[in-house]
Amino acid sequence: MSEHLLRFPEGFIWGTATSAYQIEGAVNEDGRGPSIWDTFCREPGKVWQGHTGDVASDHYHRWRGDIRLMQELGLPAYRFSIAWPRILPEGTGRVNPAGLDFYDRLVDGLRQAGIEPFVTLYHWDLPQALQDRGGWTKRETAEAFAEYARIVAERLGDRVTYWTTHNEPFVSSIMGHFTGEHAPGKKSPFDAAWAYRHIMLSHGLAVEALRATLPSSAQVGIVLNLSPVHPASDSPKDRQAAKRLDGLLNRMFLDPVLRGRFPPDLQKAFGLLFKPSSEDMKRIAAPIDFLGINYYTRVVARHDSGTPFIQAAPIEVEGSERSEMWEIYPAGMYEVLTRVYSEYRPAKILITENGIPTPDAPGPDGQVHDARRIAYLRDHLLQVHRAISEGVPVQGYFVWSLLDNFEWAYGYRMRFGLIYVDYETQARIIKDSGRWFAEVVRQNGLPVEA
Repeated sequence: MSEHLLRFPEGFIWGTATSAYQIEGAVNEDGRGPSIWDTFCREPGKVWQGHTGDVASDHYHRWRGDIRLMQELGLPAYRFSIAWPRILPEGTGRVNPAGLDFYDRLVDGLRQAGIEPFVTLYHWDLPQALQDRGGWTKRETAEAFAEYARIVAERLGDRVTYWTTHNEPFVSSIMGHFTGEHAPGKKSPFDAAWAYRHIMLSHGLAVEALRATLPSSAQVGIVLNLSPVHPASDSPKDRQAAKRLDGLLNRMFLDPVLRGRFPPDLQKAFGLLFKPSSEDMKRIAAPIDFLGINYYTRVVARHDSGTPFIQAAPIEVEGSERSEMWEIYPAGMYEVLTRVYSEYRPAKILITENGIPTPDAPGPDGQVHDARRIAYLRDHLLQVHRAISEGVPVQGYFVWSLLDNFEWAYGYRMRFGLIYVDYETQARIIKDSGRWFAEVVRQNGLPVEA
């Protein structure tokens, strides 16, 4: 069979993504303060085999070489996060010049290499000093976040156009404060409710701070992890369970940001517990320039009366293809994109994360042959292209991740990178998927069988 190229729109943004705690290491260097993840990693049983991000992929020391690898792959854009504890070790007040200097050098290096920097201000590494005072359950943390956003924007705003306030506030609020799977490891619906309110408020306050600080050409947005939620059966109870779970996963974040309201149907499930005040909701709904979407999988839900509030539980679909973490469901990418555009009409959408963990290792030839990752990326890019062809304004796609890295509670068990990292030596090897993606970028198109 022959191949032909599915071309993407001219100017489509291709890139890869990382986050500070997952790759930087150097947690005790140059004045960085501890984060909630430094603390969480040291709590017995929280992270696989007691792994920590102390060294991670050593990007703090190896960033120049990592930029050269991006150049080798021809990547036009790079999404990374700023470590709040590097900038403000106590979370507020005293600024650490060495922290700002590091990101200064990184942004300059990217610019010199012709790579567009995309900055995320919060990817889950809250300064521990703020957590000690209540963390996201306190309104003061939202106000501290706006201060932090202003400080970073003042330093980098002349060279960074694209700014994201939060990465996946669902994870920070629900998984960090209700299920306890992520730092700070709380398991309280009340803590989760207050964390949700203040994280969402902090987004709005940060948008205000960024608008007041950055040039008018700056682009400001937020990144949400979204998944289609399907009922496990056609029964009314399962359909209602799926709707409630969709509210918790998707609409509870989309509606405030893009509609300025809390989902009305969730009032019955949550009462006023999670609902921000009308005054705060206006701040949360501050206009944004783009919506970042992280997509990995779908959720299949069944009714479960034992689950607090939502009375719904996700299930595994028997016989479906799975990665090490989730069901592989490429059609969900198309479902999310078309649904979000149809219901919310964002002016610009970026796929800010999409990727798969596979058990990669160098073969006898010293190379990493990750055919499954290539298949995953191809199948999902097909769905992105399909959505674009139907008028959805997707203007960029970032693979998660540039490098193998610390995968939160999974430690170093999961490898998502286009580039293999030997954690003992910190040697890097570009995987087959990295070479394949470089060719997609070069051609601005996806090779498919005719």
